[in-house]
Amino acid sequence: METQRPKVGVAIIIERDNKILLGKRKGSHGNGSWAFPGGHLEFNESFEDCAAREVMEETGLTISNIRKETFTNDIMKEENKHYVTCFVKAECISGEPKIMEPEKCEAWGWFSWNELPSPLFAPFQNFLKDTKHC
Repeated sequence: METQRPKVGVAIIIERDNKILLGKRKGSHGNGSWAFPGGHLEFNESFEDCAAREVMEETGLTISNIRKETFTNDIMKEENKHYVTCFVKAECISGEPKIMEPEKCEAWGWFSWNELPSPLFAPFQNFLKDTKHC
C-alpha cells in the first residue's frame, strides 16, 4: 500500500490598489470557495517559477518581484487531502485577469482585505488565522 504524503501548493498574493486578487474555485476540492491564484509545485521547480507559471496559466497575467511570505499546514479531512501551502507575494503592474481555465475557475475579482468574499478556501482561512495582513 502506498503511503499518503502531503502535496505542496503555492498560493500567490497579488495586491493592487490595496486589493487582492481572488478566484472562485471550480471542479476541484474547495469547489465554490475563493482563493488566491496558485497550484501544485512541480518536481525541480522553484517557488518563484511555480508562482509565475500558475498565475500565467490561470489569469494570463505576468508577475514580478516574487517573494516568500509564509506557509500553512492544510489538512482537509472531508476531502481526504493534505497540503503544505506556500504563500508568496508578487507584483502585477498592469492588465486584468482573464479566466484561462474555465474548468477550474469561474470568476476573478479584486477584494479589499476587510471585505473578503465567502466562503474562503481552507488554506486561505488558515493563512488568515496564522498571519497579520493589511
